[in-house]
Amino acid sequence: MISDCWDKARGELFRVLGANNFSCWIEPLTLQSLHEETATIEAPTRFMRDWVSRNYSDQILRQLNAAGAHAARIDLRVAEQRPVAAPAPVAATEPKPRRNGRNGENGELLGAPLDGRFTFDSFVVGKPNELAHAAARRVAEGGPVTFNPLFLYGGVGLGKTHLMHAIAHELNARQPGLRVLYLSAEQFMYRFVLALRERQIMDFKELFRSVDVLMVDDVQFIAGKDSTQEEFFHTFNALVDQNKQIVISADRAPGEIKDLEERIRSRLQCGLVVDLHPTDYELRLGILQSKAETYRSQYPGLTLAHGVLEFLAHRITTNVRVLEGALTRLFAFASLVGREITLDLAQECLADILRASDRKVSIEEIQRKVAEHYNVRLSDLIGPKRVRTIARPRQIAMYLAKKMTTRSLPEIGRRFGGRDHTTIMHGIRKVEELKASDHQMAEDIDLLRRLLDA
Repeated sequence: MISDCWDKARGELFRVLGANNFSCWIEPLTLQSLHEETATIEAPTRFMRDWVSRNYSDQILRQLNAAGAHAARIDLRVAEQRPVAAPAPVAATEPKPRRNGRNGENGELLGAPLDGRFTFDSFVVGKPNELAHAAARRVAEGGPVTFNPLFLYGGVGLGKTHLMHAIAHELNARQPGLRVLYLSAEQFMYRFVLALRERQIMDFKELFRSVDVLMVDDVQFIAGKDSTQEEFFHTFNALVDQNKQIVISADRAPGEIKDLEERIRSRLQCGLVVDLHPTDYELRLGILQSKAETYRSQYPGLTLAHGVLEFLAHRITTNVRVLEGALTRLFAFASLVGREITLDLAQECLADILRASDRKVSIEEIQRKVAEHYNVRLSDLIGPKRVRTIARPRQIAMYLAKKMTTRSLPEIGRRFGGRDHTTIMHGIRKVEELKASDHQMAEDIDLLRRLLDA
């Protein structure tokens, strides 16, 4: 009788509330008893119990009675936490992704899954990322932080997402009752659009304003989405007003994200903005050594020849994902064919990656190297200033971007603050004219090319 009533009520609630709200708030509930006109329902967490009580209790009662329950009231309770015996130690295996956003009594805010591999212990620290690592550690400690938000930016595969997952893991471990929500900007936008469509915008607002730590990855994707930016702005302000911590990541600095509203850009810049620089040789080698140690335990019969890791660290300079992927492929290939991992095997197995790496120099690397060489700020090099001390290095960077990458002129223009391709063409022509007469400029360009090719 009880199960039949609950199944019928759940079916109607699914139809009335929609799939998203049903899976978030109704599906985890359990009808325990129907006694003296009271329906006793258990929720897995206190947070979920309170939310359902405020928002859905009347609808649940109505659907229960429609299914024949004859209940006058609902008693929402938190499910009893039963002790679980400690598991026996097991051999190390690939950790499963877990949902983040624990709150109350191990509840969930249904954010994006956290990757169990992305912890501070597995993050290799070097000069290019030491500041970002230190800032992330400070936030993860859970104490008072003098900067809010923490804004991490850098190119693909430099460790932004790894650090954000590590912060969430550490906060969950240190403070199990903390409500930590990690998700991508695309997921934030999807939830907002879904809330609009299902007329649940107040639920959306209450959910995002109830968290203790909000972490949004790849925030550049909300640029140009006016309604989403508006809601993100209000969510941001509400959390900051409550002294709640915010962590944001993007592929570029706030001032360089095109079509991002000025008020949001200003808010993002008011905290600590940290750049994850491209990896250097020492950091790449450290990452490979750490990864190789893990693979040695998984492939105990394989032999890794001396010099292979150093070769890969020198040749594959694009990003950490490509580097780790190359090592994964190498170990798997050597295991399948039963051969020692030597330099010859590495060149044979990774020929396509090595060819691609030989000709990969990014526009961002060129900009950073030119800014460093001429002692100008990267933001000025990309920005609108036209003074000679900045305009000439900018033109040299444009020239090198054209000569050393396969990017089109419009694409180069976008990377230089959204400039028109005709401006890029003018800068390139100017540098080509001056090279013939300005001996110092010719030497600078030659030096920069050698540094970028190294």
